[in-house]
Amino acid sequence: MKRIALLLTVLFVFTLTGTACKKKEQPPVPPPAPGQGMPGAPGAPHGMMGGGPEKQVTVPAAVKGSWKAVKIEVEYKKTKSKKVLTVPLNSDLKIPDTDMTLKVGEFLPHFAMTADSITSNSNNPENPAVGIDIAQGGKIAFHGWLFSKFPDIHPFQNDSIGLKLLEGVKK
Repeated sequence: MKRIALLLTVLFVFTLTGTACKKKEQPPVPPPAPGQGMPGAPGAPHGMMGGGPEKQVTVPAAVKGSWKAVKIEVEYKKTKSKKVLTVPLNSDLKIPDTDMTLKVGEFLPHFAMTADSITSNSNNPENPAVGIDIAQGGKIAFHGWLFSKFPDIHPFQNDSIGLKLLEGVKK
């Protein structure tokens, strides 16, 4: 009887060891849908405005009174051409040669984010960012931020155009 108990114990230990050593496979992560790679867009990966309550954007008084517009480069992918648009803050503009409207929100020259807010740490262009919305066909296709020094961080993704923040325009 002792031999059977010992044999069962050894088999049980080997079974546990064998299952514990197997690598668990992670489920594949689906790629973001076109036009949804930015914070705030459905399925946004960065968490700035998606996946929970939207963060409060606070523009310090010194920043708000210093900037009047932003320069945004539009890259037309099919013609391989580019246009620079100067867009006043908190205004809308139809993107030339498209069916899209660009709404420019707040400009933060020194973008900073905490767990519940987005602000600017100074008025120096250390990490320039602008909040934007892109409407296409009457629906918001993009809601998020463009970053001047880090244009590849959650860029606006679309088959026909690309957008890049070049700089803020001082008053």
